[in-house]
Amino acid sequence: MITFSDSSPHSRRSFLQVGGLGLGGLTLSQLLGWKAAAAQAGIPLKDKSVVFLFMHGGPPQQETFDPKMEAPAEIRSSTGEVKTTIPGVTFGGTFQKLAKRAHQLAVVRSYTTGNGNHDIKPIVGKDSLNANLGALYARIAGANVPATGMPRNVALFPRSVDAASQERVKQFGNFLAHGTVGSACAPFAPGSAKNGLQGDMTMWMSRQRLEDRMYLLERIDGLKRALDDGAAEGLGELQQQAVNMIMGGISEAFDLSREDPRTLARYDTAPLINPNSISKSWNNHKNYRDHGQTLGKLMLMARRLCERGAGFVTVTTNFVWDFHSDQNNAGAAEGMDYCGIPFDHAVSAFLDDVHERGLSDRILLVCCGEMGRTPKLQKNGGRNHWGRLAPLMLAGGGLRMGQVIGESSPDAGEPASDPVTNENLIGTIMHTLLDVGEVRLMENLPRDVHRVVTSARPIKGLA
Repeated sequence: MITFSDSSPHSRRSFLQVGGLGLGGLTLSQLLGWKAAAAQAGIPLKDKSVVFLFMHGGPPQQETFDPKMEAPAEIRSSTGEVKTTIPGVTFGGTFQKLAKRAHQLAVVRSYTTGNGNHDIKPIVGKDSLNANLGALYARIAGANVPATGMPRNVALFPRSVDAASQERVKQFGNFLAHGTVGSACAPFAPGSAKNGLQGDMTMWMSRQRLEDRMYLLERIDGLKRALDDGAAEGLGELQQQAVNMIMGGISEAFDLSREDPRTLARYDTAPLINPNSISKSWNNHKNYRDHGQTLGKLMLMARRLCERGAGFVTVTTNFVWDFHSDQNNAGAAEGMDYCGIPFDHAVSAFLDDVHERGLSDRILLVCCGEMGRTPKLQKNGGRNHWGRLAPLMLAGGGLRMGQVIGESSPDAGEPASDPVTNENLIGTIMHTLLDVGEVRLMENLPRDVHRVVTSARPIKGLA
């Protein structure tokens, strides 16, 4: 175990204690040793990552990727439509930037999540052993990158980039769930309220310092100077690697101030939505604010993590895509202003950035929610829950882009072609990250993990 002490007058307790990282009792050095052995054993990894942008609340298929403008007014997109770079294909009127990048996307119009319940079943549900999909991946790949200690499986919430944001919504599902896979494989969550700046590390500071990121960085820099002066002499190789985990990849990867200011500005969604313009008559107005303020930076952090070895990154901005037009939520058209405009900007910035960095084939982006929305608008302009059809968008990962897969019924209510299910989405993700043929030969996997990873069939037409 490695402990960094806080010498401030406010506290005599440990400043930073690294030993378990919430990994089921393993010390960090033991974990890194296990990972080094696993690497030598030939884990069947592909050099790819997945960013799963979860549209929490249930986005409408009509106002996103299936406008149905030929249908009656109560069915078609309430935001109109915009032509895309794919001939004959239109998106909802809010997605002006994504429409110009449609040739980089694959839109699935026959996707069904199975029910209209508020939960997070595409990423945590019965099809994934009630674990975050990243936990299944980490059970095979290992919880951390051996050379740097970078977590393979990370979950980013608004507090990862904005300490003033509300805590993540948990009543509809736990994005950090590991199910029966094991706590060692659970997502690493920077900025969690439980543990301060880096969620799965144990950190105690004085209250005044708890969320002071600059103080943390100063202390790390001071420790690094001490190590450079010889304090690290005598550490074993794996202990030194544990120190490098704090000094190197992790502390740098989660620090957006290391980015070029022009890149930060390019991703920034905060200027798009004036928080004061969001009506406080909805109980959800703070989540709208957090979504607009943080989504771009979260996507930038996701790219940084993938570059540095993270294999599965969950991104969500809390519960915003729930367009009932009631005391809690805006209606479909106004809700797309609050949610769709930042989404359009952040995802487009991400696509451009990874393309320019030569990462498009290495990073698969998945965007969906837990369900879709009713075919007919309510009189108040809202749409209710709908489990028979939902929007799904993918980009990159070396898959076939610039296409629409499947079709929906004329009222956008159900698949008109073979349904694409959560199991198919899991199959696409696992085949992107892993050599599934080699996984089938692995003898040390739990049966349920082996079954989920090897039996799920990918979405047809993407490979």
